Amino acid sequence: MLKRLLRNRLVQAASAWVIGLYLDLALRTTRWRLQVDDETWAVLTGRDGRTAVVVFWHEYLPMVTALWLRARRENPRLALHVMISRHRDGRLIADVIRRWGIATVTGSSARAGKSDKGGAAALRNLLGLLRSGAIVTITPDGPRGPRRVVQPGSARLAALAGVPVVPIAVSCRPSRRLDSWDRMMLPLPFGRGSIRCGRPIAVPRQGWEAASALIGPALDALDRDDPGPAR
Repeated sequence: MLKRLLRNRLVQAASAWVIGLYLDLALRTTRWRLQVDDETWAVLTGRDGRTAVVVFWHEYLPMVTALWLRARRENPRLALHVMISRHRDGRLIADVIRRWGIATVTGSSARAGKSDKGGAAALRNLLGLLRSGAIVTITPDGPRGPRRVVQPGSARLAALAGVPVVPIAVSCRPSRRLDSWDRMMLPLPFGRGSIRCGRPIAVPRQGWEAASALIGPALDALDRDDPGPAR
Protein backbone atom coordinates (compact mmCIF):
# COMPACT_ATOMS: atom_id res chain seq x y z
CA MET A 1 0.00 0.00 0.00
CA LEU A 2 2.80 2.41 0.95
CA LYS A 3 4.74 1.61 -2.24
CA ARG A 4 1.65 2.24 -4.37
CA LEU A 5 1.08 5.51 -2.56
CA LEU A 6 4.66 6.64 -3.16
CA ARG A 7 4.27 5.92 -6.89
CA ASN A 8 1.43 8.44 -7.07
CA ARG A 9 2.61 11.52 -8.92
CA LEU A 10 0.78 13.95 -6.61
CA VAL A 11 2.31 12.30 -3.55
CA GLN A 12 5.75 12.50 -5.16
CA ALA A 13 5.27 16.17 -5.98
CA ALA A 14 4.20 16.94 -2.41
CA SER A 15 7.15 14.98 -1.00
CA ALA A 16 9.57 16.83 -3.29
CA TRP A 17 8.14 20.19 -2.20
CA VAL A 18 8.55 19.37 1.51
CA ILE A 19 12.07 17.95 1.07
CA GLY A 20 13.11 20.89 -1.09
CA LEU A 21 11.75 23.38 1.43
CA TYR A 22 13.70 21.72 4.23
CA LEU A 23 16.94 21.52 2.23
CA ASP A 24 16.63 25.15 1.20
CA LEU A 25 16.40 26.12 4.86
CA ALA A 26 19.30 23.86 5.89
CA LEU A 27 21.63 24.92 3.08
CA ARG A 28 20.94 28.65 3.32
CA THR A 29 21.36 28.77 7.11
CA THR A 30 24.64 26.83 7.07
CA ARG A 31 27.88 28.80 7.23
CA TRP A 32 29.92 27.34 4.37
CA ARG A 33 33.69 27.32 3.91
CA LEU A 34 34.71 26.92 0.26
CA GLN A 35 38.16 25.47 -0.50
CA VAL A 36 39.07 25.82 -4.17
CA ASP A 37 41.92 27.33 -6.17
CA ASP A 38 41.31 30.10 -8.70
CA GLU A 39 41.79 27.92 -11.79
CA THR A 40 39.32 25.26 -10.64
CA TRP A 41 36.80 27.90 -9.56
CA ALA A 42 36.99 29.48 -13.02
CA VAL A 43 36.04 26.09 -14.50
CA LEU A 44 33.20 25.48 -12.02
CA THR A 45 31.68 28.90 -12.63
CA GLY A 46 32.15 28.80 -16.40
CA ARG A 47 33.90 32.16 -16.27
CA ASP A 48 36.49 31.37 -18.95
CA GLY A 49 34.37 29.25 -21.25
CA ARG A 50 35.74 25.93 -20.00
CA THR A 51 33.56 23.17 -18.60
CA ALA A 52 33.99 19.86 -16.80
CA VAL A 53 32.45 16.66 -15.51
CA VAL A 54 32.04 17.24 -11.77
CA VAL A 55 31.99 14.14 -9.56
CA PHE A 56 31.13 13.53 -5.90
CA TRP A 57 30.00 10.53 -3.87
CA HIS A 58 26.26 9.86 -4.00
CA GLU A 59 25.94 10.39 -0.23
CA TYR A 60 26.69 14.11 -0.67
CA LEU A 61 23.91 14.75 -3.18
CA PRO A 62 21.68 16.82 -0.81
CA MET A 63 24.52 19.22 0.04
CA VAL A 64 26.30 19.88 -3.25
CA THR A 65 23.55 22.37 -4.17
CA ALA A 66 25.32 24.77 -1.79
CA LEU A 67 28.25 24.89 -4.22
CA TRP A 68 26.02 25.85 -7.15
CA LEU A 69 24.25 28.52 -5.17
CA ARG A 70 27.69 30.06 -4.61
CA ALA A 71 28.79 29.60 -8.24
CA ARG A 72 25.60 31.15 -9.59
CA ARG A 73 26.32 34.33 -7.66
CA GLU A 74 29.34 34.86 -9.93
CA ASN A 75 27.76 33.58 -13.11
CA PRO A 76 23.94 33.73 -13.15
CA ARG A 77 23.95 32.15 -16.63
CA LEU A 78 25.73 29.03 -15.40
CA ALA A 79 23.97 25.88 -16.67
CA LEU A 80 24.13 22.79 -14.48
CA HIS A 81 22.85 19.32 -15.33
CA VAL A 82 22.84 16.33 -12.96
CA MET A 83 22.62 12.71 -14.07
CA ILE A 84 19.91 10.80 -12.20
CA SER A 85 18.49 7.28 -12.41
CA ARG A 86 15.24 6.24 -14.10
CA HIS A 87 14.08 4.81 -10.78
CA ARG A 88 11.38 6.47 -8.68
CA ASP A 89 14.08 7.88 -6.37
CA GLY A 90 15.67 9.59 -9.36
CA ARG A 91 12.41 11.26 -10.31
CA LEU A 92 12.02 12.49 -6.75
CA ILE A 93 15.53 13.95 -6.79
CA ALA A 94 14.77 15.69 -10.08
CA ASP A 95 11.65 17.27 -8.59
CA VAL A 96 13.56 18.43 -5.51
CA ILE A 97 16.51 20.10 -7.25
CA ARG A 98 14.38 21.76 -9.91
CA ARG A 99 13.58 24.52 -7.38
CA TRP A 100 17.21 25.72 -7.71
CA GLY A 101 17.16 25.74 -11.51
CA ILE A 102 19.20 22.53 -11.81
CA ALA A 103 18.28 20.35 -14.79
CA THR A 104 18.55 16.56 -14.91
CA VAL A 105 19.54 13.91 -17.43
CA THR A 106 18.27 10.37 -16.99
CA GLY A 107 20.95 7.70 -17.03
CA SER A 108 23.55 5.87 -14.98
CA SER A 109 27.25 6.38 -14.33
CA ALA A 110 27.68 2.65 -14.87
CA ARG A 111 25.89 2.67 -18.24
CA ALA A 112 26.96 5.96 -19.78
CA GLY A 113 29.00 5.07 -22.82
CA LYS A 114 27.65 1.53 -23.16
CA SER A 115 25.72 0.31 -26.16
CA ASP A 116 22.34 -0.15 -24.44
CA LYS A 117 19.64 2.22 -25.64
CA GLY A 118 19.31 4.16 -22.38
CA GLY A 119 23.04 4.51 -21.80
CA ALA A 120 23.72 5.61 -25.38
CA ALA A 121 20.96 8.23 -25.25
CA ALA A 122 22.27 9.58 -21.94
CA LEU A 123 25.79 9.75 -23.35
CA ARG A 124 24.63 11.73 -26.40
CA ASN A 125 22.68 14.15 -24.22
CA LEU A 126 25.59 14.71 -21.84
CA LEU A 127 28.09 15.20 -24.66
CA GLY A 128 25.82 17.78 -26.25
CA LEU A 129 25.50 19.64 -22.95
CA LEU A 130 29.25 19.71 -22.34
CA ARG A 131 29.90 20.94 -25.87
CA SER A 132 27.39 23.74 -25.33
CA GLY A 133 29.29 24.90 -22.25
CA ALA A 134 27.13 23.36 -19.50
CA ILE A 135 28.54 21.76 -16.37
CA VAL A 136 27.62 18.10 -15.95
CA THR A 137 27.66 16.37 -12.56
CA ILE A 138 27.76 12.63 -11.98
CA THR A 139 27.82 10.55 -8.80
CA PRO A 140 30.32 7.87 -9.90
CA ASP A 141 29.02 5.31 -7.39
CA GLY A 142 25.35 5.93 -8.16
CA PRO A 143 22.54 5.48 -8.49
CA ARG A 144 22.47 2.11 -6.72
CA GLY A 145 26.03 1.50 -5.53
CA PRO A 146 28.16 -0.18 -4.38
CA ARG A 147 28.98 2.73 -2.08
CA ARG A 148 32.16 4.61 -2.99
CA VAL A 149 33.01 2.32 -5.90
CA VAL A 150 33.69 4.35 -9.06
CA GLN A 151 31.84 3.27 -12.20
CA PRO A 152 33.50 4.03 -15.57
CA GLY A 153 30.90 6.41 -17.01
CA SER A 154 32.29 9.72 -15.74
CA ALA A 155 35.79 9.13 -17.16
CA ARG A 156 34.41 7.81 -20.47
CA LEU A 157 32.25 10.90 -20.85
CA ALA A 158 35.09 13.30 -20.00
CA ALA A 159 37.40 11.56 -22.49
CA LEU A 160 34.88 11.81 -25.32
CA ALA A 161 34.08 15.44 -24.55
CA GLY A 162 37.72 16.46 -24.08
CA VAL A 163 37.09 17.97 -20.65
CA PRO A 164 38.57 17.26 -17.20
CA VAL A 165 36.94 15.61 -14.19
CA VAL A 166 36.69 17.80 -11.07
CA PRO A 167 36.27 15.91 -7.75
CA ILE A 168 34.28 17.47 -4.91
CA ALA A 169 33.64 16.55 -1.28
CA VAL A 170 31.21 18.14 1.16
CA SER A 171 30.72 17.91 4.92
CA CYS A 172 28.35 19.56 7.35
CA ARG A 173 27.94 19.60 11.10
CA PRO A 174 25.50 18.89 12.58
CA SER A 175 24.14 16.34 10.13
CA ARG A 176 22.44 12.97 10.06
CA ARG A 177 23.25 9.81 8.11
CA LEU A 178 20.28 8.08 6.50
CA ASP A 179 19.85 4.31 6.59
CA SER A 180 20.35 3.97 2.84
CA TRP A 181 22.84 2.07 0.69
CA ASP A 182 25.07 5.16 0.44
CA ARG A 183 24.55 6.36 4.05
CA MET A 184 23.41 9.70 2.63
CA MET A 185 24.33 12.75 4.67
CA LEU A 186 21.46 15.08 5.51
CA PRO A 187 22.42 18.58 6.71
CA LEU A 188 20.67 20.12 9.70
CA PRO A 189 19.82 23.85 9.77
CA PHE A 190 22.12 26.51 11.23
CA GLY A 191 25.23 24.35 10.95
CA ARG A 192 28.74 24.82 9.60
CA GLY A 193 29.94 23.17 6.43
CA SER A 194 32.90 22.69 4.15
CA ILE A 195 33.01 22.34 0.35
CA ARG A 196 36.33 21.04 -0.97
CA CYS A 197 37.10 21.09 -4.70
CA GLY A 198 40.05 19.09 -5.99
CA ARG A 199 42.25 19.93 -8.93
CA PRO A 200 40.89 18.94 -12.36
CA ILE A 201 41.90 15.46 -13.51
CA ALA A 202 42.85 15.36 -17.19
CA VAL A 203 41.25 12.44 -19.04
CA PRO A 204 42.88 11.56 -22.39
CA ARG A 205 40.73 10.05 -25.12
CA GLN A 206 43.12 7.12 -25.33
CA GLY A 207 43.93 5.53 -21.99
CA TRP A 208 41.02 7.05 -20.06
CA GLU A 209 40.95 3.95 -17.84
CA ALA A 210 44.08 5.13 -16.03
CA ALA A 211 42.44 8.49 -15.32
CA SER A 212 39.30 6.73 -14.10
CA ALA A 213 41.38 4.91 -11.49
CA LEU A 214 42.39 8.30 -10.04
CA ILE A 215 38.85 9.48 -9.32
CA GLY A 216 38.11 7.36 -6.25
CA PRO A 217 41.40 8.17 -4.48
CA ALA A 218 40.93 11.87 -5.28
CA LEU A 219 37.46 11.87 -3.71
CA ASP A 220 38.70 9.98 -0.65
CA ALA A 221 41.65 12.37 -0.26
CA LEU A 222 39.24 15.32 -0.16
CA ASP A 223 37.36 13.57 2.64
CA ARG A 224 40.58 13.14 4.60
CA ASP A 225 41.31 16.87 4.13
CA ASP A 226 38.08 17.84 5.89
CA PRO A 227 39.14 20.73 8.16
CA GLY A 228 36.03 20.51 10.28
CA PRO A 229 33.17 22.99 10.42
CA ALA A 230 33.69 26.58 9.37
CA ARG A 231 34.25 29.05 12.21
